[in-house]
Amino acid sequence: MTDERLRTVRDRVRPFPDFPQPGVLFRDISPLLKDPVAFRTLIDLLEDHLRASFPKIDFIAGECLDSRGFLIGPPLAQRFGIGFVPIRKKGKLPGPTESVCYTLEYGKAELEIQSDAVEPGQNVVIVDDLLATGGTMRAACELLKRLKAEILECLVVIELKSLKGSGKLNSIPFYSLLQYD
Repeated sequence: MTDERLRTVRDRVRPFPDFPQPGVLFRDISPLLKDPVAFRTLIDLLEDHLRASFPKIDFIAGECLDSRGFLIGPPLAQRFGIGFVPIRKKGKLPGPTESVCYTLEYGKAELEIQSDAVEPGQNVVIVDDLLATGGTMRAACELLKRLKAEILECLVVIELKSLKGSGKLNSIPFYSLLQYD
């Protein structure tokens, strides 16, 4: 990957100190989403990584809770000619679902996936915008494991390394495009 392409993406991430609470430095990708060249570059970089890493992907799964994984996952899935599987907050998906409770930095939450979202053995990549403490990503992995999917990788745009969230993913491969302390 070229430094120029990565710089194009990194330059569109802006820091917001003390958001959502004092002491937190929020990494905002809104400028990245607003810039069509930078957003296309982001999808290009993620696609290049996945094509170099995995010969067969059946689905891209993305968290559609309070994250922006659902903004990155569908265009990436489209590039591969595969489907996108949403993982949502409890009560937002119709039909039979699997759900899992997990702990957030500031409380508890519950995620769901439709019970027929993937077939056993299908290869899935989970995509999100950010990995912080790892609780939400770990819950998404748990849901896909319940459906007996093969999780190829957890893929994020931004990793906050100081929070050590990738350690909560156990043995599941993890890749982050940008890292911050």
